[in-house]
Amino acid sequence: MATSLAVSALSLRWPDGTEVFDDLSFTIPAGRAALVGANGAGKSTMLRILAGQITPTAGSVSGTGLVGYVPQHPQARPEDTLADALGIGGTVAALRRIEGGSTAPEDFEAVGDDWDVEERATAVLDGLGLRLGALDRTVGTLSGGEATLLAIAGQLLRRPDTLLLDEPTNNLDERARGLLTDALERFGGTAVVVSHDLTLLERMDSTVELYRGSVRVFGGPYSHYREVLDAEQAAAEQAVTTAKVDLKAQRRDLVEAQVKLDRRARFAAKAEAEKRVPKIIAGLRKNAAEVSAGKHRGLHEDRVDSARDALDAAKEGVRDDRSVRITMPEPGPGLHRLQLDDGPLQVVGPERIALVGPNGAGKTTVLRRAIAAARAAEPPTVIGYVPQDVRFGPAENGSLLDAVRDAHPDLDAQHAHAALARMLFRGRQSERIVSTLSGGERLRLALAIALLGDPAPSLLALDEPTNNLDVPSVELLVEALKSWEGALVVVSHDRAFLDLLELTREVEITR
Repeated sequence: MATSLAVSALSLRWPDGTEVFDDLSFTIPAGRAALVGANGAGKSTMLRILAGQITPTAGSVSGTGLVGYVPQHPQARPEDTLADALGIGGTVAALRRIEGGSTAPEDFEAVGDDWDVEERATAVLDGLGLRLGALDRTVGTLSGGEATLLAIAGQLLRRPDTLLLDEPTNNLDERARGLLTDALERFGGTAVVVSHDLTLLERMDSTVELYRGSVRVFGGPYSHYREVLDAEQAAAEQAVTTAKVDLKAQRRDLVEAQVKLDRRARFAAKAEAEKRVPKIIAGLRKNAAEVSAGKHRGLHEDRVDSARDALDAAKEGVRDDRSVRITMPEPGPGLHRLQLDDGPLQVVGPERIALVGPNGAGKTTVLRRAIAAARAAEPPTVIGYVPQDVRFGPAENGSLLDAVRDAHPDLDAQHAHAALARMLFRGRQSERIVSTLSGGERLRLALAIALLGDPAPSLLALDEPTNNLDVPSVELLVEALKSWEGALVVVSHDRAFLDLLELTREVEITR
């Protein structure tokens, strides 16, 4: 039976003193929970704490029971057998020896009550769509998606009370994602999932958000979380507008009050002069007037200060990530004559096309072949291409500016900075080291490089761009691609992402 997970007064600091979490207390409800937040919020770190892989500086976690944990990049040696990777290699080997006539006590001890372990393993693998044949097959023969599912199957075989998954749908095709989602719904314990896959997030019972060192728990799937957040942000933005109006009014009142006080002081001085009042009496009257004016001025200044404080407080409630937008450049002049025709992929003008199909069908091969043919044509088509695995070569250890200028040696610093600024790398952010970037930041840098050129690209080609992105980064990418006026070809298994791109059509690649 699923149980809730309780985190109490949890703090974490790295050995260098960097604070990650400070005094967090929250409860993850029983069932399926999504753990969401921006890159760098600490989602993977929190999963590792729940898994017991990281010991917090202070605080505790309770209710997890037996934990099954699958990291974002499961590690398995290529020479390991499937049985080894599933954690049942020793048991299967003992079964084989017993079947061969062994009566050694250690073999029976190794098997214990797991006489049906192979049948259970096959059932779990089948449930995830993995029909891999004999368990003595080696891990090195599997695709990336199959290796991820194998790691998940290994944890399910352990019958954990709590299952923790970090980006489990990376490298999975649409069918495999559906089977994984179904497996999670059958899972009888509590599951906590970090994912950017909106389809998967919609099947969660609750959503746990990590945001700037705090945690909030929302009942319901991701769409409910967004509805609540959007309503809160709309109210917060209205509060800022109201506070700005009030501050402007209070400042105006202060100026008007000062003008009236100055006018009154001049009139009083003139009247006193005309009456030829003795100096001592005139001085007393002047002092009294100044005290009264000071109080009046102080009252208005206090109101301005209060209005300014109210505006600052209202601004605190508005998340700056709602106003962040990527600025896409204009496509190159060759767009009107763009005509790409290579095998199953044809692109005419500013079409927006998705290449879809199962893993192993050859979508990436089709895309690369079409790009090569278009670049070799006469006149060539200028294409901005971002591959699935974004690498920057020697520039990995250099700055963002270095990476841009390495890719475009003839580009001057001003235009390089402008290209980075369009992708939200402004000011001194261009000095950041490439290897320290998050997944979303790496994609933005790759886009900055891909969209540069003279002439500019008329076609943008992206291969699985949402892998390793958090949900806010996916949303940012969607808005950017919707504003792109050139041709677009995208390879993706992410159905929710594709549905948002306003595609012209989809091209299915089959084996």
